[in-house]
Amino acid sequence: MFATLRQFMNRWLFRLGAAEAGEVFLNQRRVFILPTRAGLMFAALLVLLFIGAINYKLSLGFGLTFLLASCALVDMMLTFRNLAYLHLRPGRAAPVFCGEPAHFELHLQNRRKHDRYALWLGFIDTALPALEQAVDVAAEDSAQITLSILTTQRGWLRVPRVRLQTRFPLGLLRAWSYWRPDVQVLVYPRPELQAPPLPFHAQGAARSSTGQEDFSGIRAYRPGDTPRQLAWRQIARLDDDADGLLLSKQFDDGGGANELCIDFCKLPRRMDLEDKLSRMTRWVLDAESRGVPYAFRLGSVALPLALGPAQEAACLRLLALYEGGT
Repeated sequence: MFATLRQFMNRWLFRLGAAEAGEVFLNQRRVFILPTRAGLMFAALLVLLFIGAINYKLSLGFGLTFLLASCALVDMMLTFRNLAYLHLRPGRAAPVFCGEPAHFELHLQNRRKHDRYALWLGFIDTALPALEQAVDVAAEDSAQITLSILTTQRGWLRVPRVRLQTRFPLGLLRAWSYWRPDVQVLVYPRPELQAPPLPFHAQGAARSSTGQEDFSGIRAYRPGDTPRQLAWRQIARLDDDADGLLLSKQFDDGGGANELCIDFCKLPRRMDLEDKLSRMTRWVLDAESRGVPYAFRLGSVALPLALGPAQEAACLRLLALYEGGT
């Protein structure tokens, strides 16, 4: 019952709804303001000063009390104005590997003619400790801030709800607002730390050691060919006009000695699903760093032999979003 009531209050009072796409405007209905602990103590002090001025009939006491109260009212107006009427816009969110912090860019645009000072932004709705960051936004200018959250599992990670708050200028009151950008970041599986060597094709590797036993034809001589590779019988049959022309034997090494295929089905069945994806992630990164073209198979998806950023991004995306069985 209390959870339902709190959810209703959050939606109705604090407007904690679904994610908001595009630019968001902090109108006055989205900004809330309450006294801080220092503000409550200041209010108690004003009450004591007012009571003392009444008891002792001190005109200066009344003047001091009303002067301090007017300062508090001005502070309330300035605190509210420091946060209200900002324009908020989400930025980029680059993919990361599981276990790394995900970084979300947030843009604050101030279209008013007064500066904004000491705006604190941080994530809520998360079990991690609040790590707020402060930013100032000049008049008719914009500012960018990057908030981070540690990733714990692969897949899509939606940006948590952001809280913006300020206590400027005196710290007697706190104005705050909530914003949940419609942004998500793709979290790749964590690469295995000590993965086995790249799984080159077994048949290609075996045939490469005995490939010179599979004669496939004759080709022109290339610098570096050994005398054993020369086709002496064919050279002897050449006409005298082909003086100096050499031929070499061409051997078929199976065409797959260097072929690399990262296949989910070839992994040991006893491995956990996440461990399999972690190993395949490491192999994709190793193949890219070594410049070795590779094919990729995961579930019903098969990517042909390729190399480069597009191949890497496609493979990592498939690994991050894979939902099949073990």
